[in-house]
Amino acid sequence: MHKETLAIHAGYERDGQKSMAVPIYMTTAFAFESAEHAASLFALEREGNIYTRIGNPTTEVLEARFAALEGGVGALATASGMAAITYALLNLCQAGDNIVVANQLYGGSVTLVTHTLKRLGIEGRTFDLHNPEELESKIDEKTRAIFFESITNPSIDVPDFQSLVAIANRHGIITITDNTVATPILCNPLELGVDVVVHSTSKYTTGQGLALGGIIVEGASAKEKLQSQRYPHFNEPDPSYHGLIYTQTPYPPFTLRARLSLLRDMGAAPSPFNSWLFIQGLEHLPLRIRQHSQSALTIAKWLAQHPKVQRVHYPLLPDDPNYPNATKYLKGGASGLLSFEVASFEEAKRIANSVTLFARVVNIGDSKSIITHPASTTHQQLSPEELLAAGVKPGLIRLSIGLEHPQDLIADLEQALSA
Repeated sequence: MHKETLAIHAGYERDGQKSMAVPIYMTTAFAFESAEHAASLFALEREGNIYTRIGNPTTEVLEARFAALEGGVGALATASGMAAITYALLNLCQAGDNIVVANQLYGGSVTLVTHTLKRLGIEGRTFDLHNPEELESKIDEKTRAIFFESITNPSIDVPDFQSLVAIANRHGIITITDNTVATPILCNPLELGVDVVVHSTSKYTTGQGLALGGIIVEGASAKEKLQSQRYPHFNEPDPSYHGLIYTQTPYPPFTLRARLSLLRDMGAAPSPFNSWLFIQGLEHLPLRIRQHSQSALTIAKWLAQHPKVQRVHYPLLPDDPNYPNATKYLKGGASGLLSFEVASFEEAKRIANSVTLFARVVNIGDSKSIITHPASTTHQQLSPEELLAAGVKPGLIRLSIGLEHPQDLIADLEQALSA
């Protein structure tokens, strides 16, 4: 089926009440028919609900729908996008291992990998997304994951999936792509050979900044890699779950272990109400993301002609260095995120302070348009060297283009640039 149909119907069979809308199962726990029934659920001999921290019927619809849109075999919803990223990485790593990540990453992902996970004994190594050959030199026998974004935030780069996946496959390493900005409507990394996709559903999925959430989607290719000696904990009995061997069950092993080990023990589970909000957002995501993309391209073209703008970052501008990858890997647009550079840090802050229609917010993917100065907000914690490596110059301004009329947004930017 087409994505417009999957976004509305996938993963839901009407319950006994024949509810057209997915019901909200706002409960923490579920009753068992008997002690034997409970035991069979815990032993994975039967499918069913136990406790909302591990799974919930409303959340299951969200997971199934997202998996269908991404072309995955399984999914796990979490309480935030950062929880999804953290669980995806911790699912593969332990102390002494390393992760290779692109320099061009969301600031929260950078600090997670280079600081928080470092304290747990997991090393973060970086490579330049524009030089895939760097990736090869960072890999060794302790490398457990390669992590990058399909459209980077805030530098707005598009990776060469083919090159990165080929390197990862030669070494049998799991690839993880954050597909938040592109959404499954514009890009499906699993179809491009990536093994695992993560999203912040707080962004375009809800579309109105209503709720925090995240999701992990597992591709069919993950299992074969997980069966190798690089990932022994997927192939040996797990003493925390009565000796379960994840790759020997009929379930997708990556999301199964993330659910039964990480979500169970660390508890970043989504609220059923939030899952329901995300389901509503998915129903019209195809329409919204196309409008976001069209408006962003219109505004990017206008900014490119403005005398005070030194450079515009939007991958569907023909002179953008990412244009070849964008036209190869993105379908139907390049999302609503763009950035542009002005002369200085202070000039960028002045422009951000002068807009009236754009909101000064550190979110993206909202129906309302947003302006952010990354060097003083989302990437403030990075050193000057780390900022440049991440593609964040002092005068860089990030825009998340909403659903307002693009000419009204252009008028607001015009008066701010001219102030």
